[in-house]
Amino acid sequence: MMREWEDIPLAQRLGIIVAGSLTEGLEARLDSSASVEDMAVGRYVVVVGQKRKFFGMITDVQLGASSAQITVAPPDVSDPFVAEVIAGTSTFGTLKIMPMLSVGLEDGLPSIQPVKTVPSHFSPVAEATEEDVFDVFGREDGMHFYIGKPLDMETRVCLNLPRLVERSSGVFGKSGTGKTFLTRLLLIGIAQKDAAVNLVFDMHNEYGHAGTWEGGKTVKGLKPLFQSRVAIFTLDPESSRARGAAADAEVEIGYDQVEPQDVAMLQEALDLSSPQVETVYQLGRVFGDNRWLAEFVQIEPGVEMEDLAKRLGLNLGTLQVLRRKIETRLVSLPFLKPEAVDNSVKRILECLDRGTHVVLEFGRQARLDAYILVANILTRRIHERYVVRKEEAQGEKAREPRPLVITIEEAHKFLNPRVADFTIFGTIAREMRKYNVTLLIVDQRPSSIADEIMSQIGTRITCLLDDEKDISAVLSGLPGADKLRNVLAKLDSKQQALILGHAAPMPVVIRTRDYGTQESYKELLNAEGTRLREKAIKDLEELFES
Repeated sequence: MMREWEDIPLAQRLGIIVAGSLTEGLEARLDSSASVEDMAVGRYVVVVGQKRKFFGMITDVQLGASSAQITVAPPDVSDPFVAEVIAGTSTFGTLKIMPMLSVGLEDGLPSIQPVKTVPSHFSPVAEATEEDVFDVFGREDGMHFYIGKPLDMETRVCLNLPRLVERSSGVFGKSGTGKTFLTRLLLIGIAQKDAAVNLVFDMHNEYGHAGTWEGGKTVKGLKPLFQSRVAIFTLDPESSRARGAAADAEVEIGYDQVEPQDVAMLQEALDLSSPQVETVYQLGRVFGDNRWLAEFVQIEPGVEMEDLAKRLGLNLGTLQVLRRKIETRLVSLPFLKPEAVDNSVKRILECLDRGTHVVLEFGRQARLDAYILVANILTRRIHERYVVRKEEAQGEKAREPRPLVITIEEAHKFLNPRVADFTIFGTIAREMRKYNVTLLIVDQRPSSIADEIMSQIGTRITCLLDDEKDISAVLSGLPGADKLRNVLAKLDSKQQALILGHAAPMPVVIRTRDYGTQESYKELLNAEGTRLREKAIKDLEELFES
């Protein structure tokens, strides 16, 4: 509940508003008692107007002077008395503040609204308090998950997880900035609050049994935390055994599951020419989308290949090169079988239906071509099932499938402008929550993702980016993008992120919460809203011994 106006503490007053506009932001002059060196871009402040309170973020810190003469002929500040007289009068600090939310009182209750006006001249500016942050972001409960703390504050910032999974979301940042760490936290939060069920395509084996953090430190994955609520599927059972991380099931993919569009997705990874891709589609038209691969690999080089080229009117050289690439790069994949013994899609769907989170580990099969192929094939079939079941429910909420969040890394490979219109991932991103399926995309090159897809990313969690095109892509379509650009560029290279969009009422820069200590594991397991099985609680001591 918002505090009454007279109760707002101004002991942490920073200065007053001296200029500004709704479009350009506010300018505040610092009091002499406030050190400009203590101000940081991304920090929260509150401006107390006559009728409303404004929440804002510092976007720039500047030095000012009352006269240009003082900068031309600086005084001798070695004398402490002179320095004290000048500070705050002849020289001073100024803050650029972007107001993001305003709070008024309606019928005695707080009303939080987007900013549509500005505070009056000389309105006081104060540091945001813990209660101010709670008023905006909420407290941790069955819907809100603690993700980190604002800069220079020990207050917890929470994400609204039902809103996070309502639309597709993204975690961005250049290599080494902690994208995987943040993604792991989000997946844990979704599981802890039961906001949705996760399907994670774990390219580097970071989310299932264990992951890595700074200095090669090992941290727990989803399986040790949530036990039977998480199922590990693997494409490489030998790798799982070698890591001491036994999988619950092995994934096999039959030739009949590989359709021409799946190979078209691999054009870059397999170095296929446009004629070779078109040849794959023609083979699908002749043999059938589900039979073309099995038929094609059975054709012997030589006379049979020549006959096929003549019959289909195809270039023999193109056909031969395509056959060689498919044999060496595709058919050679150990999990690709002429006939799959087990129906992996069915087993994964059964887990998701029960509310069991699924992590698909690639083990040593973490080649990009294998990752793209498997993710596309499985996601397309799972999405098809969700579409059917959603339509069969005909608006009956109880019969609808659980909300599903699909996590993919190297997302630009699936969502770049050349292929986004043809991939299942592009379809899911555009549909948003229409069929209860959304994406959590992880990528270090957001500028390579199609603009149309980026516009559908509801919540963006961004670590440090230093490429101007990537920064522009993350901030595209957002109000105040120019001011947030400066904030994003000033992030530390580790454990800091800018959160903006659907799951956060306003942009916020956070230091991500600690994860990887015994205390952090206990907090995650014991937090309100967690639905753990009794076995997970009994195994708590054993968990911390390893």
